[in-house]
Amino acid sequence: MAHVPAAERRPQLIQAAIDLMAREGIAAGSTRAIAAELGVAQATVHYTFGTKKDLYRAVVEQLTAEFIGQVRASAPAEGPFGEQVRTMVHALWDSAVGEDGKCALITEFSAMALRDPDLQETMRALQHEIEDTAAALLTGLAAAHGLTLPLPAREVAVYFLAGFNGLSDRYLVLKAAGEDPEAESRRALDLLVATTVGLCLGASARP
Repeated sequence: MAHVPAAERRPQLIQAAIDLMAREGIAAGSTRAIAAELGVAQATVHYTFGTKKDLYRAVVEQLTAEFIGQVRASAPAEGPFGEQVRTMVHALWDSAVGEDGKCALITEFSAMALRDPDLQETMRALQHEIEDTAAALLTGLAAAHGLTLPLPAREVAVYFLAGFNGLSDRYLVLKAAGEDPEAESRRALDLLVATTVGLCLGASARP
């Protein structure tokens, strides 16, 4: 391939790594395989990122940015508070369990971070960024409806995301095993939405 400046090559390599790992898993994402995915020399990957830790961090940061962008884009402009939350959550679900494998890839990185100190700080930052985004969206939505949340928005966001992550992980596991958990998962998701909206409207008291 013709010479490409490092500033342009970096996002190309990140996308190549995401595409490869989403298809075949993190273990398949060697520097040699990523280079082959883009059609460049293996040395180009090493030159651009230095270490695999730097590459993993770049991949996670890109996935986080895409995920947060999709969450923000899914926020509806109008409608009752509960329906707006439901619309946003189902859009988030469609993105999370889509066929592109990106949600599964984030789950893989999270599991790897439990044993890999190099990844722990990256995944911690990802978790907090997603929680902060969810809390900000919830705060903005409540303000638009003239609601005063009875609990801090971040506490509600942490509660919701814990349930959402559990449901999405369960869905991915069952789907990979050949089951069709779609209808059951949607019902559970609506239950999570209902309890989250209830917390926002003060239907449940703080323990």
